Amino acid sequence: MNKVMSNKWIIAMYVLPALLLILVLIYVPIILTGYYGLMKWDGIGEMDFIGLSNYTRLLSDGKFWGSALNSLLLAIFSLLSLIGYLAISLVLAAKIKGANLLRKIYLIPMLLSSVAIAQLWLKIYHPSNGLLNSLLVFFGVDNPPAWLAEPSLVLGAIFVPIIWQYAGFYILIYYAALKNIPDSVIEAAKIDGASPLQIAYKIKIPLIMGVIKVTIVLAFVGSLKYFDLIYVMTGGGPNGASEVIASYMYKQAFNSYNFGYGSAVGFALLLLCLLATVVIQRLTRTDDEVEY
Repeated sequence: MNKVMSNKWIIAMYVLPALLLILVLIYVPIILTGYYGLMKWDGIGEMDFIGLSNYTRLLSDGKFWGSALNSLLLAIFSLLSLIGYLAISLVLAAKIKGANLLRKIYLIPMLLSSVAIAQLWLKIYHPSNGLLNSLLVFFGVDNPPAWLAEPSLVLGAIFVPIIWQYAGFYILIYYAALKNIPDSVIEAAKIDGASPLQIAYKIKIPLIMGVIKVTIVLAFVGSLKYFDLIYVMTGGGPNGASEVIASYMYKQAFNSYNFGYGSAVGFALLLLCLLATVVIQRLTRTDDEVEY
């Protein structure tokens, strides 16, 4: 009995530093963010308690809901892009010639910072001498659009570099999962006469469904809180057309010095991410998964 208790104390001593780190870096900031959302505060002077006023203000804030819609569109677009990532991974895992080289090429965006990627795509989207408009002019388009200056185009234009940025990450995850499938399973399906498409759809994808569910959560929640590349490329403009929740929160807190309302926006973003995670887990749960 004493030996069991001693082992528990040893385990607790090993786990305690990690728990303290999680508490200080994650849970304490979350609690403080919710607390600051109850205050009227410019970030420097004294805080005035105003109760739930900041949170009720969110309900009637059109700019907040506009940024929430943009974040939702980005999340949906990210989910759709997972289909393309999975298709590429299936091709790479099929032992095609040059698969190793292609895999390295897809990983290149992961080596770049978001600021570097934003600067690169700013050059590509430049209205007068950018690569994209230069190609359009070459193929006969007289007046190519200013991609980042037109409200109807800016959101789609920003989605492209975001999807490109994370392609290597998700392709690598899917590729690793596919390579872990035993070759004997694939060979048995081939002997039974299954086509490559049937093997991919009925064998490979079901066997890595657990990994796919994880990537769905990562893509959706990560898109809801996306910030850096959008802020560098457009700052949420023009006229809020590319504003997302995270950039709106940043502007309220650090540009308008309304830290109380900015904290309320951040806490609302946290709740949206938690809700999205729960809903996705419910929707993707299968009958054979036991709920404890």
